[in-house]
Amino acid sequence: MDQSELKILKELSESFGPSGFELETANIVKKYVKEFADEILTDKLGSVMFKIKGNAEKPVILIPGHTDEIGFVISGIDKSGFLTFNTLGGWFDQVLLAQRVTIRTHKVDRLGVITSKPPHVLDPEERKKVVTKKEMFIDIGCSSKEEAEEEGIRIGDPVVPDSPFSVIRNGKIAVGKAFDDRLGIFAAMIALKRIKEQGIEHPNTVIGAATTQEEVGLRGARTTAYLVDPDVAFVLEIDISSDVPGIEEHQAPSKMGQGMAILTHDGSMIPNQPLKEFVIKVAEEANIKYQLSAMPRGGTDAGVIHISRVGVPSIVLGIPTRHIHSWVGMTSIEDIERMIKLLIELIKYTDKQTVESFTTI
Repeated sequence: MDQSELKILKELSESFGPSGFELETANIVKKYVKEFADEILTDKLGSVMFKIKGNAEKPVILIPGHTDEIGFVISGIDKSGFLTFNTLGGWFDQVLLAQRVTIRTHKVDRLGVITSKPPHVLDPEERKKVVTKKEMFIDIGCSSKEEAEEEGIRIGDPVVPDSPFSVIRNGKIAVGKAFDDRLGIFAAMIALKRIKEQGIEHPNTVIGAATTQEEVGLRGARTTAYLVDPDVAFVLEIDISSDVPGIEEHQAPSKMGQGMAILTHDGSMIPNQPLKEFVIKVAEEANIKYQLSAMPRGGTDAGVIHISRVGVPSIVLGIPTRHIHSWVGMTSIEDIERMIKLLIELIKYTDKQTVESFTTI
C-alpha cells in the first residue's frame, strides 16, 4: 500500500459521517473514484456507486462497504448549557466517559466532552454502579442554554468521536475511528482502481458501493441493491478480532494480522455455499492468507442484499479489527492488502457460468 492510498484511508477514517449524515464521506468517495470509474451512480439515500466495465455486461458484481460510522445525535440542551444525546448505532456505555467529540452545527463544528457527575461527590453505593448513557451529558464549555444556542447547538445535531488516524509499529498497524466500515469501502475503491490502472481483464461488470445507514438498519444497502440488481455480491466489512484478553476463540475466530476473514455465517445471513467454496478456492490458489470466521449476533449489508428482488448469492469478507464500536479501532494494514488482492482475484474469475453455478439446483 503506497502513501497515496494510505492518505485516502486516513481521510476516510477521519471524515465526519455518522448514520444519516454521511455526505462528507460520500463526497470523499465520489471525488476519488471519478478518476477511474466508468460511471458513478447515486440512490436517494445518499449511497454512491462506482462502476467499472469488463469484457461482458453480465454478471454484475456488487462490492459494497458502508460509509456510516456509529455516532450520536443531540437530544436536548439543559438550562446550564449541557447537552443530552441519543446514540446512532450500537455503543457500549463504558467506552463513552471522558471522551472528546465533534458536534456538527449549522454554523461550525464544536468540540465537546462526554462526562457525568464527578466521582468525588458520589456516595459509596453510587460508585459501585456503572454509569449509563442516560446519566451522561456533553460539555461544550457553556454555562447556560442561551450560550449553547449561540454556539449553534440545536436538537438533531450529529456527533462523532474526535479520534485522529495514526499508523504504528513501523507502518504495520492502523489506528483510528470508523474502521467499521471505512475499511470496507476503502478496499473496494483501491481494488477497482488497481484493476483499471493495471488494465486487468475481467469477464463482468463491477460496481463498488459506499452505502449509507448500515448501523441503524442496513437502509442504504436496500436501495443500492434495488438500483444495481446484482448477480452476486461480495460484501466488505470488518470482523471482530479475538486476540484481546477476555475473548474466547469460539466467540470470534479471526485474529488481527493472520489473514482477512471469510464469514461462514452471521446473525443476518448464511452465505451462498457454492459461492463460499469458490471464494476459498480462489484465495488458496492465489496464496492469499485467510481465516474462516463466524458472527452469531449482529449483521451486515449482506442481510438485505441477499434477499433483494429474487435473491442475490452473497458472502461477507472481513478485515479483523480490534476494539470495534469504540473510539479507536486497530487493524493490520497487511490484512487490508490481502482483502484488496482477493477482491481483484475474485473479479478476474467471476464469469457468467461461474455465477450461474452458484444457484443451480
